[in-house]
Amino acid sequence: MTPSSEADTIINPDIDLEGQGNSENDPLDELPGEVEMSLFDHLEELRQRIFYSLIAVVIFVIGCFVAVKPIVQLLEVPAAGVKFLQLAPGEYFFVSLKVAGYSGLVLSSPFILYQIIQFVLPGLTRRERRLLGPIVLGSSVLFAGGLVFAYLLLIPAALRFFISYGADVVEQIWSIDKYFEFVLLLLFSTGLAFQIPIIQLLLGNLGIVSSERMLSGWRYVIMAAVILGAVLTPSTDPLTQALLAGAVLGLYMGGIGLVKLTGK
Repeated sequence: MTPSSEADTIINPDIDLEGQGNSENDPLDELPGEVEMSLFDHLEELRQRIFYSLIAVVIFVIGCFVAVKPIVQLLEVPAAGVKFLQLAPGEYFFVSLKVAGYSGLVLSSPFILYQIIQFVLPGLTRRERRLLGPIVLGSSVLFAGGLVFAYLLLIPAALRFFISYGADVVEQIWSIDKYFEFVLLLLFSTGLAFQIPIIQLLLGNLGIVSSERMLSGWRYVIMAAVILGAVLTPSTDPLTQALLAGAVLGLYMGGIGLVKLTGK
């Protein structure tokens, strides 16, 4: 050690200690199994995983198209007592394609999610990987819960409103294409709306928004829930919009609880 460095140490003995403290990294912020890859390699891997995902979607869509009749009959259950008509040549065929497409996308989503995870996993720290499992599981459960909620509550409520509204004036004979456009859109919009707690959990654990700040904006959340309920529901009846808005508000409050449990 030179005389000048000895003098600096005597004057400020905390210099070395601070340097040593800063050099120690939190193990949770490390990248386990990090592999150096060029930009071209990343793009090539992304291309392969997109290709595999598309193949999975095509396979599941074809499988759902082969067995589309039971799926169509299941989705017709909420409209009990309504007669469906094919108002144009090939209308039911194109409805079958839509139903098979949506169903195949849902069934292939676990494989697509796996491909996404495998692509981003090398760039995640140990801390971020600890959140990966709960987020993936929670997102899947909430999406399925959204589908069930829409199928059992939202769709029947909306259909009862429309059937009873014109029961004395018109006979309930509906276009099968318009009906399934209504049902499929409501199912998927509700499933996506149920992802709100997952988004809150990500924002909280990334340090972007705290649970206290989320709770302080409850007035804006109520307004946003009402607007979201009106936008996401293809029908204009107030009952369906109120049910979805209430579900969104409940999910938001539940998301705040989850963020609090993680200490954020």
